[in-house]
Amino acid sequence: MRNVVVDSSIIVKWINTVDEENLMLADNVLKDALEGKIQLLTPELAKYEIGNVLLHSKKLSPGETQIPFHTLFVSPIQFISQSEELAGETYQIAFNLGLTYYDASFLSLARQYNAVLITENIKHQGKSKEVRVISLKDY
Repeated sequence: MRNVVVDSSIIVKWINTVDEENLMLADNVLKDALEGKIQLLTPELAKYEIGNVLLHSKKLSPGETQIPFHTLFVSPIQFISQSEELAGETYQIAFNLGLTYYDASFLSLARQYNAVLITENIKHQGKSKEVRVISLKDY
């Protein structure tokens, strides 16, 4: 089974489909994970980013978040806590590529687990030459 890091732009499609594109493509990634073809990984940070998306972009009321949060926490994603080593690698990537620390956290995790990173944020995360980054539409 190969490791795949998904960023928040992919995960949010599984928990709130309103105003989201490429839903079937995102569902293909999830289907592959459920069938045991891939192992989904993401930094713990993704939970916070998704909460922010639900609050500020989707503008959900607290009552409307119950199902999305439940879906997030029962999904087949392994959330990885940041270690001291991973923090250093993340910072180095952010510094070298001129990225936010947040975007770099997905790249450093993919590098650590020798994984491909799937994103719709290819403009920023595609800057890495050390990590294979693919756009969701190319999955």
